[in-house]
Amino acid sequence: MLTEGGMDHPGRYWQKLDDGRIQCDICPRQCRLHNGQRGLCFVRQADDDQIVLTTYGRSSGFCIDPIEKKPLNHFLPGTPILSFGTAGCNLTCKFCQNWDISKSREFDRLTETATPEMIARAAKAHGCRSVAFTYNDPVIFLEYAVDIAQACREMDISPVAVTAGYVLPEARTEFFQNMDAANVDLKAFSEKFYKKICGGKLESVLETLEYLRHETDVWFEITTLLIPGENDSSEEVHHMSEWIMEHLGADVPLHFTAFHPDWKMRDISHTPHSTLNRARQIALAAGIRYVYVGNVHDKSGSSTYCHQCGELLIGRDWYELSDWNLEQEGNCIKCGTKCPGKIEQHPGNWGAKRIPVSL
Repeated sequence: MLTEGGMDHPGRYWQKLDDGRIQCDICPRQCRLHNGQRGLCFVRQADDDQIVLTTYGRSSGFCIDPIEKKPLNHFLPGTPILSFGTAGCNLTCKFCQNWDISKSREFDRLTETATPEMIARAAKAHGCRSVAFTYNDPVIFLEYAVDIAQACREMDISPVAVTAGYVLPEARTEFFQNMDAANVDLKAFSEKFYKKICGGKLESVLETLEYLRHETDVWFEITTLLIPGENDSSEEVHHMSEWIMEHLGADVPLHFTAFHPDWKMRDISHTPHSTLNRARQIALAAGIRYVYVGNVHDKSGSSTYCHQCGELLIGRDWYELSDWNLEQEGNCIKCGTKCPGKIEQHPGNWGAKRIPVSL
C-alpha cells in the first residue's frame, strides 16, 4: 500500500551473484551491491537480497507544460502535458540543467505523493493529453513509470518518456512497450564525451535509438545540447547526422538546444545562436528533414516545414503555435505530403503556459 511517504517497491531486472551481492540490471552500469547499498542512481537499493525502488509513489512535483517543451514537435502539437520527475539519475552529466532533482540525495525534496491512478486522473481532470516522465531519467524508476503509463492508457492519456536512453535490452523492452512517445537525449557523438562528461557509453544510447526505430511504434525525437568546445564541432555534428540518416532515417526530428552554464560546468559560456544554426544546416544538408533549434528565440528554426514543397506547416514562436497549414491529420495543405508523427487535424491551443499543480 502506498503511504504518505511513498514506499519501497520490489524492483525488476536484478540477479544475485556468487559473492552474495545483488547486481542491478536496469542500465549498463550494472551496479553490484551489498544489502543496504544504493546504486549510483541512488534510488535502486539492495535490500533483503533483492533490488527495491525507494522512490515509488514519490515526486518532486507536478507541472502542466506545452508538449513542445519536452521537446516534441510532432506529437499532439499545441497540447498540454502533465510533467513530473522523482530523484536521482544513472548518468553523471557535469552540465545537468535539472541537477537539483536528478542529483538529489535528499528524499525530503520529494514532496508530492501519488499513486499511478491519481496521476492519470489528474491528467484527465486538467485536460492533458499526455503525461511526461521528465526532469530526471524515468529508466531508474521503471516500475513506477510503467504502472503510471498503464493507468494513463486506460484513460486515453499518452505516456511520454524524456530519457537519455541508457538502459539494458530486457528492461528497455518493457519500458518502451509502455510508452507512446519519447524524446531521447543524444548527449554527443563521441565515446570520449560520454565517458568524460556523462560517465556513460555512447554505444548503449545508439542501441536504444535503433531499437526504438526498428522494433517499436514509439514516436521519438532526439535532442542534443550543444556545449561550446565539447560537442559542437562541425565534424561531430556531421558524423552524428550521417549516423541518424543511415540507422534511423530522414523522418526522426532532431533538436539542437543551447547550453547555459550550470552544475559543474559554470565556466563555459552560453551556446551562440550561430552554433545552433550551423548545426541545423549541417543536419538538413545530410538529409534529415526536420531539424530544430531550442532554448533560443528563433521562429524559423522552431517551425516545421514540408520537406517536399517547403510550405510552412507549423509555425512556432517559442511555445506558441502561430501557423497551422495541415489538414487530414498531418497532410501539407499545399502539396498533400504527410508530415510524420502523431498529428491530428486540429492543433491544441495550450500555448506557452506553465502551471504547477498539486495532486
